[in-house]
Amino acid sequence: MNDRRQFLYGMGASLGSIALTSLLAEEQQAKAPLAPRDGHFPAKATNCIFLMMEGGPSHIDTFDPKPALRDLHLQEFVRAGEQKSAMESGKRYYVQSPFQFSQHGESGADMADNWTHLAEVADELCFFRGCQVDSVNHPTAMYQMNCGNRFGGDPGVGAWVTYGLGSMNQDLPGFIVLPEVSYPQGGAANWSNGYLPAFYQGTPLRPTGSPILDLQPPSGVTPKRQRRNLDLLATMNQRHAEQHPQHDELTARLENYELAYRMQTEVPDAIDLSGESRQTLEMYGIGNDATDGFGRKCLLARKMVEKGVRFVQLYKGTWDSHDYIERAHGNLVRSVDRPIAALITDLKQRGLLDNTLLVWCGEFGRTPDNGIRGGTAYGRDHNPNAMTIWMAGGGCNAGHTIGATDETGMTAVEEVHHVRDFHVTLLRLLGLDDNKLTYYHAGRFKQLSQFGGKVIAPLIA
Repeated sequence: MNDRRQFLYGMGASLGSIALTSLLAEEQQAKAPLAPRDGHFPAKATNCIFLMMEGGPSHIDTFDPKPALRDLHLQEFVRAGEQKSAMESGKRYYVQSPFQFSQHGESGADMADNWTHLAEVADELCFFRGCQVDSVNHPTAMYQMNCGNRFGGDPGVGAWVTYGLGSMNQDLPGFIVLPEVSYPQGGAANWSNGYLPAFYQGTPLRPTGSPILDLQPPSGVTPKRQRRNLDLLATMNQRHAEQHPQHDELTARLENYELAYRMQTEVPDAIDLSGESRQTLEMYGIGNDATDGFGRKCLLARKMVEKGVRFVQLYKGTWDSHDYIERAHGNLVRSVDRPIAALITDLKQRGLLDNTLLVWCGEFGRTPDNGIRGGTAYGRDHNPNAMTIWMAGGGCNAGHTIGATDETGMTAVEEVHHVRDFHVTLLRLLGLDDNKLTYYHAGRFKQLSQFGGKVIAPLIA
């Protein structure tokens, strides 16, 4: 390690000093990988809850009304020079939204009328209509939204954030994921540590049964005995690690054993909802068939950030509405509307919203057209050129709508930014500089944005 430090230092005052700073930071983090650390800037948010709507929610049918589609309804649509998804075939026709829209709050935020609860907290939201991605297919688009890279293998956003800031609770993982029974397209690689040390990978909690298997030790194994076993294992592994210092995975495994031991005390309370008031449970929709599942996730997310977990990601899938969008999106909105509004309200009542950044997005938007003419089976195809993302809390520019799409919602036309710029902005709200949050791997310093981006200033208060 000393030879590497001297070599890097000798490279000069520019690249060499940057490399040395990064290397020293890595050495420090290796000693206490999840210890809380200061960012590069004063942070507006200390935690993040990332609401991932897998499948590509239609911006045209949720938060970006397009009245022009009423006049174009069922006229032939031709997509010239654009990427086409595997689902697209035959003639295409413009289709109007089956939902009516209204404006809400002092900000006049546009929302489809089935967002009845979220409308009550409209002024807490910052809508961004200018985001674009590169891929028209689900797995690659999911990887890009979650990891910055379409092809997988890179760290998830939550992994980068915990790598940069650590976590405020050493008895819980810094990055927790609340998936559905069926993992999203691309699987667990969406919350992987990638080439970062394994400490920073997302820890998924099971959506049914015990959120974490084997949380309690086997019958007859006392905490004292368990502690002795872990100490013996640590001694043996430490000897091996000293002989093979290049095996970072072993160090991570040792830390994971210790974290698992500490979690036995901390996790039961963190995942126990029995101590919540009846009023709180009802507010989140727990006990209601339509909202119970996602309501529990949102309440767990609040408990996690309350306990100091740095990054929590929630998944809600099946937004891929190629047909019957009125029924499909209608049911999905009904399942998340009350829980998300409750999460925002609950965080605000507890004084946590100012320090907690909420992000709502899918992997891309939808097109203004469909291939089915007649009947009520209208849907929409994948659209990487236009989507709506909204944020709440954490220093975002609440009560504003930033950017715009064209009259049919086909492409972003104002404040247009690649998703890398959104990632850079998210990091900035958390006090991190994407150009400094790097990791040396495969011969170069890598970062979330891949090769740099710029902050979307209007998104920040």
